[in-house]
Amino acid sequence: MKNLLKQKLDTLYTTYDRAFLDSDPLSFVHRYADPADQEVVGLVCATLAYGNVKMIRSNLSSLLALLGPRPARFVLRFDPVRDGGNFSHFSHRFTKGHDIILLVYYMKQMLKTSGSLGEFFRGGRSEILEIRQLLSDFVQRVLALDCSPMYPDGILPKDAGIRFLFSSPDNGSACKRLNLFLRWMVRRDDIDLGLWPFISPAQLIIPLDTHVARICGLIGLTARKTAGWAMAEEITDNLKMLDPHDPVKYDFAISRLGILARCPKVPVPFQCLQCELKEFCTSFSSVDTLVDGASRLSSSAI
Repeated sequence: MKNLLKQKLDTLYTTYDRAFLDSDPLSFVHRYADPADQEVVGLVCATLAYGNVKMIRSNLSSLLALLGPRPARFVLRFDPVRDGGNFSHFSHRFTKGHDIILLVYYMKQMLKTSGSLGEFFRGGRSEILEIRQLLSDFVQRVLALDCSPMYPDGILPKDAGIRFLFSSPDNGSACKRLNLFLRWMVRRDDIDLGLWPFISPAQLIIPLDTHVARICGLIGLTARKTAGWAMAEEITDNLKMLDPHDPVKYDFAISRLGILARCPKVPVPFQCLQCELKEFCTSFSSVDTLVDGASRLSSSAI
């Protein structure tokens, strides 16, 4: 069964190619050719990748227009006092304009101290730790950067909105958005950019959005009910049994099943019968029973 699941997921991986990028915030990152711009836009898009697709795309379009055609250059020249007013009316669910001002200011400090977001994430290490440790350390160092333009006493409040954008595995969070950013930066194919060769794709943890959590539960890749770091690790470990060198390559394809409504929350016979993963789905048995019952009723009516 493991070989069959790998075959089916590999088929989905090749099916959901770059032609489906418009359903993903990563499509914005592909609009830029300079790796420095791709890093900056990637972090912005990944940290705001929560909510419905239409809202995410609309708000990212507005925000990226403010960053201009060279986002990395904008960030390096950013002055919170002079330029912050441009973001004052921005709102994306829990994230407000002052959070974006601080995000841009944080990125400026990262670029100034390390030369790139990748090198800041690396933290000067020659030996790369496991992703959980790297993420924990990255979040701690980001949230320790100067925040005085927004908080004059230099102390970041416990309820500061920027903390939501930089969740940590230390708190049990799945860190979906930061793991998504890592996938974009580390993996290389037609979809992901592969800008950070100092991390191996084998080290990545799957970005656990609601669609991935639900579908992976249905097909037996996790038995957990809470979508936290432990679930993300469990799913990744099971995917490593299918591809130990690149387990999260299946993330984009699995999430498309949910985002593009090919995997409904409530089983729908026609859709479920077309699904590549139906042999492994716990919901499919109820669909099969429903279809069989409808067939019996039709036969008896004749």
